Amino acid sequence: MSNQQNELSKRQLRREQIRRKEQRGRWIGIGLITLGALFVAFLIIWPNVRPVAEVIPAEPQTYPQADKTSMGDPNAPIRIDAYEDFQCPACKQYTKETESQIITNLIATGKVYYVFHNYPFIDGAGAGNGGESDQAANASMCASEQGKFWEMHGTIFANWNGEGQGAYADNRLTAFADKAGLDMTAFNTCFKANKYKAEIQADFDGGNKLGVKGTPSIFVNGTFITPGFIPSYDDVLKAVDAASTK
Repeated sequence: MSNQQNELSKRQLRREQIRRKEQRGRWIGIGLITLGALFVAFLIIWPNVRPVAEVIPAEPQTYPQADKTSMGDPNAPIRIDAYEDFQCPACKQYTKETESQIITNLIATGKVYYVFHNYPFIDGAGAGNGGESDQAANASMCASEQGKFWEMHGTIFANWNGEGQGAYADNRLTAFADKAGLDMTAFNTCFKANKYKAEIQADFDGGNKLGVKGTPSIFVNGTFITPGFIPSYDDVLKAVDAASTK
């Protein structure tokens, strides 16, 4: 074989080696992309398919429910508006330490009309994004049409375990509804349709207009109290007494 033929064979061999190397690289790249996509899909899907852990019931509480997300007498002299995100740890604290006293001492006695507003900002502004804050709001509103908003509200907060931890995955929220004693056929239809998306968005937009930037944000007769802080019962009572003298 001539030198020219030998050189040609060597070039062909190098080209083939390069081609095979490039092909292996492409397959490795495709494999890594596929594995990455499967991992992301797993992270998204797993919270909703994993077995539902034990559901903690809401703490015993009497809720003088008025309509949908409100409590008390609509004609009461004082109105309190609360803007909350169910994933918010400060809201859980406010619900346990402050709201419970408001219910017992101010709402049940006819002094205050209390209205809850969904403000799901933690996983993205507003309604319909499918995050845990949004879906918890969705579930709470579906409970409200059965007169069980406050029972669902209490159950959701009782099962809080951190932001973005899967505590409010769809199957968990469905289990909460069952624990709260809802008609599950009606709840599931409402929940899957995201029936109250527009109402949740309206609450969110209304909060923005009032200057809400975080939760809990509490207004007493339209006055924003302790912005940036978790209102204590004493803070609320002071604001209620001030509003009563106007």
